[in-house]
Amino acid sequence: GINAEYGSADADFAEADDSFPSEKYSRSEEMIQRFVRVDHAGEVGANDIYAGQMAVLGRSEVAPLIQHMWDQEKAHQAKMKELIGEHRVRPTVLLPFWRVAGFALGAGSALLGKEAAMACTVAVEDTIVTHYTDQIREIVEQGKEEEYSELLKILQKFRDEELEHHDTGLEHGAELAPQYKLLSSVIKVGCTTAIKIAERI
Repeated sequence: GINAEYGSADADFAEADDSFPSEKYSRSEEMIQRFVRVDHAGEVGANDIYAGQMAVLGRSEVAPLIQHMWDQEKAHQAKMKELIGEHRVRPTVLLPFWRVAGFALGAGSALLGKEAAMACTVAVEDTIVTHYTDQIREIVEQGKEEEYSELLKILQKFRDEELEHHDTGLEHGAELAPQYKLLSSVIKVGCTTAIKIAERI
């Protein structure tokens, strides 16, 4: 894991000259901790959103579609849980809140109808796609593609699957939801705020 590999960096490079910036180790570790913490929180929340939607729409014609997306999110959450352990990341302290909020958002949107449930999916996934893309860009801009090649592949795979969910929602009537633009804006603001908070605590 990152901690095991770089845990003794300060001791090993205490005498290094200015050409070897030892702080790069703490920066790298901080980035991974931040990425894994927020991504784990996001995937837990996404799982609960789909659980909420299925609680309401589990017998509807869109149930198989929601179940398919939920199954992919379950795989995402399992991988992020694995990375939490591998990199010894402390999960966000707000995880219980995310779970309740995610289920409420999923169930609440579904109660407004299947179109509103799809609108919820589109708004959430749009935010997540942007978020994963930003993380991928940060790794590349810092020249860490090789060092974090496994994480990069995971982020790219998840980003592509979240984009698939986004497009699926549009294809199944998201924009027909009542007050679509307002609903979408409120959900996006909520998700973006949640991401910023989970990166820090």
